[in-house]
Formats: sequence, structure tokens, C-alpha cells
Amino acid sequence: MFTVKAGFSEQIEVETSIDAARDFFADLKNIADLMPGVASIHVDNSGIAHWRIEADIPVVGSMRQNFAVELAENSDERIEWFPLRAETQNFLRFSADFIEKAKNVTEVRFSQMVELRRRSARELHMLAGLAGESLISAEMTRKVSDMIKTFIQRAKERLET
Repeated sequence: MFTVKAGFSEQIEVETSIDAARDFFADLKNIADLMPGVASIHVDNSGIAHWRIEADIPVVGSMRQNFAVELAENSDERIEWFPLRAETQNFLRFSADFIEKAKNVTEVRFSQMVELRRRSARELHMLAGLAGESLISAEMTRKVSDMIKTFIQRAKERLET
């Protein structure tokens, strides 16, 4: 089994109410619009969100993957999208936790995990076997980190204006 993984977590404080922050991050359109690498997100009639992510990975090149996720939690304090139970190859988990620090100051804690599983490296990309799991995982982690950091910066700017 050829498996590559990437993950990132971060927290920020935004000068907005907890309700405004939660509503903003619950809207997948904001994620698709503000997070680089997310080509599109659409929700089908069953409530399944289909994320299309594109990233350039050194040595391997451009990779495009689709992730089907379902809303696992949608509470006042947390939003979490989780891979479908039937998924066997592309796993994406995205969560945001909301903590009211003061009036109109909200801490948002993000976490995103990505895992790609294939029987062989060639199923992922023709050069994946040459690059290896650890190099691709490290580069994917760097890309996911850059994506989330950019998204957080853009989201903060939009929420605070």
C-alpha cells in the first residue's frame, strides 16, 4: 500500500462575534473562494461535499484529487467535515472550533488532514514511486500548510472589515 499524508493545524483570533465567525466558516463557498488549491467545492443532493484540490508537488508535478466528505458535526462550537465511510482512497478532514474570548473576539482553531492511499505508487502518479511516500508527504504537508495559512489570512481580513 502506497500512502501519503499531510496535516496542519493553526489557531487565530478574529475581531468578530462567534456567530459571525461560525457562519463564515460554515459556508463552503468561502473556503472554495479563499483557499488556494481548492479548485471547487459543491454539495450534492445527498449533502455530500465534493472538494476538488489541485497542487503542484516537486518531483511529482501537478496532482488533482477529489475528496467526498460529509458534515460530521455542525454545532455552535464546531464544524467538522469527515471522509465518507465508504471511502478507500482519498481522505480529507477539515474542522474549525470556535471559542468566544471576549465580546466580538473569537478564537478559531483549524485542522486539516489529507491522506491518499493507493495499492501502488503509479496509481497516484507515474513519478510517485520515484519520489517516495516520505518526500510526497512532506511536500503535501508544506502545501496544505501554505493553503491553510493563506486561507486564514484572507478569512481574517474579510471577517474584520
